Amino acid sequence: MPKTVRMADIAEKLGVSVVTVSKALNGKEGVGSALRSKIIDTAEQMGYTVSHQDEKNDSLVIGIINSYLYLQRGSSFYWSLYERLLGHLSETNNMGVLEVISQKDQDQLNPPKIVQNKKIDGLIIMGPFAEDYINMLRSIDMPMVMLDAYSAKYSLDTVISDGYYGMYLMTDHLLKKGHRNIAFIGTVGETSSITDRFYGYCKAMTEAGIEVTRDMVIPDRSDVGKIMLNFTEDIRKFTALVCNCDLTAYEVMKVLDKMGIKVPDDMSIVGFDNYIISEITPVKVTTYEVDQDRMAKESVKQICRRIRNPLRKRDMRMINGDIIERDSVKEI
Repeated sequence: MPKTVRMADIAEKLGVSVVTVSKALNGKEGVGSALRSKIIDTAEQMGYTVSHQDEKNDSLVIGIINSYLYLQRGSSFYWSLYERLLGHLSETNNMGVLEVISQKDQDQLNPPKIVQNKKIDGLIIMGPFAEDYINMLRSIDMPMVMLDAYSAKYSLDTVISDGYYGMYLMTDHLLKKGHRNIAFIGTVGETSSITDRFYGYCKAMTEAGIEVTRDMVIPDRSDVGKIMLNFTEDIRKFTALVCNCDLTAYEVMKVLDKMGIKVPDDMSIVGFDNYIISEITPVKVTTYEVDQDRMAKESVKQICRRIRNPLRKRDMRMINGDIIERDSVKEI
């Protein structure tokens, strides 16, 4: 059984006092930033685990923001992710405070009220925001983590699902079922997640020797980011549709039904995310399960680490998932 690492072990290795180690690990004053960073890095390398007593004495309040476009109580992917964040924050004796950012505040680059009021220790940016809004947030001196969105420009800690490989698997699943005329449903460039998933689709199609042409990519978002579909009769030339998320798959099914196209008899469909929508559709959707619980848990770890050690290197965590086979795919 491995030996439990104590503060005394860390202090001995670095040649400092146990009191200094305790202050550094618990965010207390009296330790220089360079030494604090060195102590925290050493503690992580040695496998030091914060005790329940330490957590109790160092409770944090974490802000969580999401755009009004994506958060719908009881049915949203992000509401489900938010609930998991609260659970993992509570397990570590911390608290979460949610603020939904209006389009007006985003357009005017108004900081979240929870940031302006200085009532939080760190911020989790949940879901996509416009680049200008993220740049405004980055100008604020506060520890931050991006959850389910990213850009290499931002130099922020990030936790994302593996959209690229996940959608590669979903497209490959259709190819193995005999499908060749496969369209991608999603507005490429609307979010980093949709774009990653599109390129995963392209990789699978290219490996199968199928060229992806413009008519095989069908947008699903309006100018303000809401799902809006406009199929023509040309949709009938496809035998399968790869939807960038389960909500889009749900809306696609409704449109196809009005056109007299039955799923999966006339058209196979796959989605992405695996939250409640994929199970309540008229035909249950074969999808890629995003591990929301792991994403939430890793985000909580990331923000707590960043608060304790503001100088630590930027960290990106990519969380894998699994294919969930249901009833929306037919072999041909």
